[in-house]
Amino acid sequence: MSEHIGPAQLIASLAGDLRPVRRLRPPMARALAWVAVVAVAAVLASQAADLHSVRERLFGAADMWLAAAGSALTAIFAAIAAFQLSVPGRSGRRWVALSLAAMLLWVGASGMGCLRAWSLPMAHDPSMGEERDCLYFILGVSAPLTALMLVMLRRAFPLWPSLTAGMAGLSGAGASASLLTFFHPFNPAATDIAMHALAVGVVIGLSRVLGGGWLGRR
Repeated sequence: MSEHIGPAQLIASLAGDLRPVRRLRPPMARALAWVAVVAVAAVLASQAADLHSVRERLFGAADMWLAAAGSALTAIFAAIAAFQLSVPGRSGRRWVALSLAAMLLWVGASGMGCLRAWSLPMAHDPSMGEERDCLYFILGVSAPLTALMLVMLRRAFPLWPSLTAGMAGLSGAGASASLLTFFHPFNPAATDIAMHALAVGVVIGLSRVLGGGWLGRR
């Protein structure tokens, strides 16, 4: 007959080869660290931008600063949602809801701009080439920001990896749209907004498929 093993001996045998695990920092702290990186990028972008023109455009109509506020809040809330969702036992639903509400403000205010009958000071109607540049900017800036967040999430264990990665993509897209404000001297146009929506959709879709699969495997 096999020798009886007590609970203490069983626990000792199971835990004998385990290595200490470095605890993750709280989700809010990690989200704020990512937001700080975006803030540094914003400071650098402001050095290359004409801040007087940016102020003239933003405060030339309510829809402009509302859209800018919506994209910034989307980036912040979605970042917090992603890090909250990455830790089992944490509820990120509230932050997901806030992210979607901020995105509605962003999209709604951008759409309102198309209904204005007057042009903004220091702005002009975008050409097709300029609209493509907006697409490339959002895709190009979102990629490293989203990748950075996914790397920061790598040691976590999200129960909903696709949703977590989708929030990461939404956050990166919101941040890139906010940075684009420094270099976007255009009056709102339906085609320009459609190009922005396409870029944001691509970022979120790729994040869910690629990032969600990567987080799920981990």
